[in-house]
Amino acid sequence: MHCTRAFPLMVVLAWTTAAVNAEDLPLFKLEMKDGVVSPQRLEVPADKRFKLEIKNSGKTAAEFECKPLKKEKVLVSGASMLIEVSSLARGEYKFVDEYRENLPTGKGVIVAK
Repeated sequence: MHCTRAFPLMVVLAWTTAAVNAEDLPLFKLEMKDGVVSPQRLEVPADKRFKLEIKNSGKTAAEFECKPLKKEKVLVSGASMLIEVSSLARGEYKFVDEYRENLPTGKGVIVAK
């Protein structure tokens, strides 16, 4: 009987720990604005979890696409999204504003060091 009482407590503790850890993660920001991605080179820690906030501050929609991260999201003007990245091996991870990938300013790279 003690096990059935302890199980809900363990679930709550595990969830609380995960929530606290997610809040403690370093946050990196990426802005998309009418065909310009800033910064175009974003350095993040390798082999560590982090959060990535992507904001479209432009007047038109943007589409963040990063095939290596398997992330693709359309952001309307003024929208933002938050991605929690479990960890990245050292290397470079290219991304684009898919609506403007033909522009040199519409591309970027996340560099895990």
